[in-house]
Amino acid sequence: MIDLRRFTPARVSLGRTGHSLPTAELLRFDLDHARARDAVHQPLDATAIGRPHLLVHSAALDRREFLRRPDLGRQLAPGTDLPHGDCDLSIVVADGLSAPAAAHHAGPLLDALMPMLADWHVAPLVVALQARVALGDAIGTALGARMVVVLIGERPGLTSPDSLGVYLTWNPRPGRTDAERNCISNIRSEGLAYDLAAQKLHFLMSEARTRRLSGVDLKDTFQPLIG
Repeated sequence: MIDLRRFTPARVSLGRTGHSLPTAELLRFDLDHARARDAVHQPLDATAIGRPHLLVHSAALDRREFLRRPDLGRQLAPGTDLPHGDCDLSIVVADGLSAPAAAHHAGPLLDALMPMLADWHVAPLVVALQARVALGDAIGTALGARMVVVLIGERPGLTSPDSLGVYLTWNPRPGRTDAERNCISNIRSEGLAYDLAAQKLHFLMSEARTRRLSGVDLKDTFQPLIG
Protein backbone atom coordinates (compact mmCIF):
# COMPACT_ATOMS: atom_id res chain seq x y z
CA MET A 1 0.00 0.00 0.00
CA ILE A 2 1.32 3.46 -0.94
CA ASP A 3 1.76 5.86 1.97
CA LEU A 4 0.20 9.03 0.52
CA ARG A 5 1.66 11.12 3.34
CA ARG A 6 5.02 10.89 1.56
CA PHE A 7 3.64 13.17 -1.18
CA THR A 8 1.49 15.77 0.62
CA PRO A 9 1.15 17.53 3.97
CA ALA A 10 -2.65 17.22 3.60
CA ARG A 11 -4.53 15.09 6.11
CA VAL A 12 -4.72 11.76 4.27
CA SER A 13 -4.18 8.17 5.41
CA LEU A 14 -4.60 9.11 9.05
CA GLY A 15 -5.71 5.69 10.25
CA ARG A 16 -8.56 4.81 12.59
CA THR A 17 -9.08 3.84 16.19
CA GLY A 18 -12.51 2.30 16.44
CA HIS A 19 -14.91 4.82 14.90
CA SER A 20 -12.57 7.78 15.33
CA LEU A 21 -9.14 9.06 14.38
CA PRO A 22 -6.08 8.10 16.41
CA THR A 23 -5.51 10.37 19.39
CA ALA A 24 -2.20 11.62 18.00
CA GLU A 25 -3.92 12.84 14.82
CA LEU A 26 -6.66 14.60 16.78
CA LEU A 27 -4.03 16.37 18.88
CA ARG A 28 -2.07 17.34 15.77
CA PHE A 29 -5.23 18.82 14.24
CA ASP A 30 -5.92 20.84 17.40
CA LEU A 31 -2.32 22.13 17.41
CA ASP A 32 -2.42 23.18 13.74
CA HIS A 33 -5.80 24.85 14.25
CA ALA A 34 -4.41 26.78 17.23
CA ARG A 35 -1.37 27.89 15.19
CA ALA A 36 -3.64 29.16 12.39
CA ARG A 37 -5.80 31.11 14.87
CA ASP A 38 -2.72 32.58 16.57
CA ALA A 39 -1.34 33.71 13.19
CA VAL A 40 -4.50 35.71 12.48
CA HIS A 41 -4.41 37.54 15.81
CA GLN A 42 -0.67 37.97 16.31
CA PRO A 43 0.59 41.56 15.82
CA LEU A 44 3.44 42.30 13.42
CA ASP A 45 6.72 43.53 14.90
CA ALA A 46 7.86 45.85 12.09
CA THR A 47 11.50 45.54 13.18
CA ALA A 48 11.40 41.88 12.11
CA ILE A 49 11.49 43.04 8.47
CA GLY A 50 15.10 44.03 9.03
CA ARG A 51 15.14 47.08 6.73
CA PRO A 52 14.60 50.83 7.12
CA HIS A 53 10.95 51.63 6.44
CA LEU A 54 8.06 54.01 6.80
CA LEU A 55 5.40 52.69 9.18
CA VAL A 56 1.72 53.27 8.38
CA HIS A 57 -1.60 52.01 9.71
CA SER A 58 -4.89 51.35 8.03
CA ALA A 59 -8.10 53.00 9.22
CA ALA A 60 -8.81 49.95 11.41
CA LEU A 61 -8.05 50.95 14.99
CA ASP A 62 -7.05 47.48 16.22
CA ARG A 63 -6.94 43.82 15.21
CA ARG A 64 -10.51 43.16 16.25
CA GLU A 65 -11.83 45.97 14.06
CA PHE A 66 -9.52 44.92 11.22
CA LEU A 67 -11.04 41.42 11.20
CA ARG A 68 -14.61 42.68 11.43
CA ARG A 69 -14.26 45.57 8.96
CA PRO A 70 -12.24 44.56 5.88
CA ASP A 71 -13.15 47.89 4.26
CA LEU A 72 -11.17 49.81 6.89
CA GLY A 73 -8.11 47.67 6.19
CA ARG A 74 -8.14 49.01 2.62
CA GLN A 75 -7.94 52.66 3.69
CA LEU A 76 -5.04 54.61 5.17
CA ALA A 77 -5.56 56.03 8.63
CA PRO A 78 -6.72 59.67 8.50
CA GLY A 79 -3.82 62.08 8.57
CA THR A 80 -1.26 59.66 7.09
CA ASP A 81 1.54 61.66 5.46
CA LEU A 82 3.84 59.95 2.94
CA PRO A 83 6.52 61.64 0.79
CA HIS A 84 5.08 62.08 -2.72
CA GLY A 85 7.55 61.72 -5.55
CA ASP A 86 8.04 60.26 -9.02
CA CYS A 87 9.03 56.61 -8.73
CA ASP A 88 8.70 53.37 -10.64
CA LEU A 89 7.84 51.18 -7.71
CA SER A 90 6.51 51.13 -4.17
CA ILE A 91 7.02 48.00 -2.07
CA VAL A 92 4.70 47.46 0.89
CA VAL A 93 5.08 44.79 3.57
CA ALA A 94 1.71 44.16 5.21
CA ASP A 95 0.57 41.96 8.07
CA GLY A 96 -2.66 40.88 6.35
CA LEU A 97 -4.13 37.76 7.90
CA SER A 98 -0.79 36.31 9.04
CA ALA A 99 1.77 38.57 10.68
CA PRO A 100 4.19 35.63 11.08
CA ALA A 101 4.28 35.27 7.29
CA ALA A 102 5.46 38.85 6.86
CA ALA A 103 7.88 38.58 9.77
CA HIS A 104 9.43 35.31 8.56
CA HIS A 105 9.50 35.69 4.79
CA ALA A 106 9.34 39.33 3.66
CA GLY A 107 12.98 40.06 4.57
CA PRO A 108 14.47 37.04 2.74
CA LEU A 109 12.28 37.71 -0.30
CA LEU A 110 13.45 41.34 -0.42
CA ASP A 111 17.05 40.16 -0.08
CA ALA A 112 16.56 38.07 -3.22
CA LEU A 113 14.61 40.73 -5.14
CA MET A 114 16.41 44.01 -4.50
CA PRO A 115 19.63 43.17 -6.42
CA MET A 116 17.44 42.77 -9.53
CA LEU A 117 16.11 46.34 -9.27
CA ALA A 118 19.23 48.37 -10.08
CA ASP A 119 17.44 50.19 -12.92
CA TRP A 120 14.26 50.86 -10.93
CA HIS A 121 13.51 54.03 -8.98
CA VAL A 122 12.09 52.51 -5.80
CA ALA A 123 10.21 54.52 -3.17
CA PRO A 124 11.03 54.06 0.54
CA LEU A 125 9.87 50.70 1.87
CA VAL A 126 6.53 50.88 3.68
CA VAL A 127 5.37 48.54 6.44
CA ALA A 128 1.59 48.60 6.88
CA LEU A 129 -0.31 47.35 9.92
CA GLN A 130 -3.93 46.13 9.99
CA ALA A 131 -3.63 46.06 6.20
CA ARG A 132 -5.55 44.41 3.39
CA VAL A 133 -4.12 44.04 -0.14
CA ALA A 134 -5.91 47.11 -1.50
CA LEU A 135 -4.21 49.37 1.05
CA GLY A 136 -1.26 49.21 -1.33
CA ASP A 137 -3.27 51.20 -3.88
CA ALA A 138 -3.65 54.09 -1.45
CA ILE A 139 0.02 53.89 -0.48
CA GLY A 140 1.20 53.75 -4.08
CA THR A 141 -0.97 56.75 -4.94
CA ALA A 142 0.34 58.76 -1.98
CA LEU A 143 3.96 58.00 -2.93
CA GLY A 144 3.45 58.76 -6.64
CA ALA A 145 4.44 55.22 -7.70
CA ARG A 146 3.64 53.80 -11.11
CA MET A 147 3.50 50.28 -9.63
CA VAL A 148 2.92 48.84 -6.18
CA VAL A 149 3.98 45.42 -4.91
CA VAL A 150 2.39 44.26 -1.66
CA LEU A 151 4.01 41.45 0.35
CA ILE A 152 1.27 40.25 2.67
CA GLY A 153 0.42 37.44 5.04
CA GLU A 154 -2.11 35.08 3.47
CA ARG A 155 -5.08 33.51 5.20
CA PRO A 156 -3.57 30.71 7.36
CA GLY A 157 -4.25 27.09 6.58
CA LEU A 158 -3.94 24.08 8.85
CA THR A 159 -0.59 23.16 7.26
CA SER A 160 0.59 26.68 6.39
CA PRO A 161 0.04 29.34 9.09
CA ASP A 162 2.80 31.59 7.69
CA SER A 163 2.35 31.67 3.92
CA LEU A 164 3.34 34.94 2.20
CA GLY A 165 1.57 36.28 -0.87
CA VAL A 166 2.66 39.00 -3.30
CA TYR A 167 0.25 41.26 -5.21
CA LEU A 168 1.41 43.47 -8.09
CA THR A 169 -0.69 46.38 -9.39
CA TRP A 170 0.17 48.73 -12.24
CA ASN A 171 -0.98 52.35 -11.82
CA PRO A 172 -2.27 51.86 -8.26
CA ARG A 173 -5.23 53.96 -7.18
CA PRO A 174 -8.20 53.42 -4.85
CA GLY A 175 -10.90 51.37 -6.54
CA ARG A 176 -8.63 48.88 -8.31
CA THR A 177 -10.05 45.35 -8.30
CA ASP A 178 -8.36 42.00 -7.81
CA ALA A 179 -8.78 41.38 -11.56
CA GLU A 180 -6.28 44.21 -12.06
CA ARG A 181 -3.57 42.54 -9.96
CA ASN A 182 -1.14 39.66 -10.39
CA CYS A 183 -0.56 37.32 -7.48
CA ILE A 184 2.24 34.99 -6.38
CA SER A 185 1.30 32.84 -3.39
CA ASN A 186 2.62 30.25 -0.95
CA ILE A 187 6.05 31.81 -0.44
CA ARG A 188 7.54 30.02 2.55
CA SER A 189 10.14 27.44 3.49
CA GLU A 190 7.87 24.52 2.57
CA GLY A 191 6.39 26.25 -0.49
CA LEU A 192 7.75 28.56 -3.19
CA ALA A 193 11.42 29.33 -2.55
CA TYR A 194 12.56 32.95 -2.13
CA ASP A 195 14.89 32.99 -5.15
CA LEU A 196 12.26 31.51 -7.44
CA ALA A 197 9.57 33.85 -6.12
CA ALA A 198 11.89 36.84 -6.67
CA GLN A 199 12.61 35.76 -10.26
CA LYS A 200 8.91 35.33 -11.00
CA LEU A 201 8.06 38.67 -9.40
CA HIS A 202 10.80 40.50 -11.31
CA PHE A 203 9.54 38.99 -14.56
CA LEU A 204 5.98 40.15 -13.89
CA MET A 205 7.15 43.58 -12.79
CA SER A 206 9.23 44.02 -15.94
CA GLU A 207 6.35 42.90 -18.16
CA ALA A 208 3.95 45.21 -16.35
CA ARG A 209 6.30 48.17 -16.78
CA THR A 210 6.78 47.43 -20.49
CA ARG A 211 3.12 46.81 -21.25
CA ARG A 212 1.76 49.32 -18.71
CA LEU A 213 -0.82 46.95 -17.29
CA SER A 214 -1.34 44.19 -14.73
CA GLY A 215 -4.00 41.64 -13.83
CA VAL A 216 -5.85 39.28 -16.13
CA ASP A 217 -4.35 40.93 -19.23
CA LEU A 218 -0.80 40.18 -18.02
CA LYS A 219 -0.20 36.46 -18.47
CA ASP A 220 2.40 34.65 -16.38
CA THR A 221 4.72 33.07 -18.97
CA PHE A 222 7.69 33.04 -16.60
CA GLN A 223 10.24 30.28 -17.12
CA PRO A 224 12.66 29.78 -14.20
CA LEU A 225 16.38 29.96 -14.80
CA ILE A 226 18.05 26.57 -14.88
CA GLY A 227 20.95 26.51 -12.45
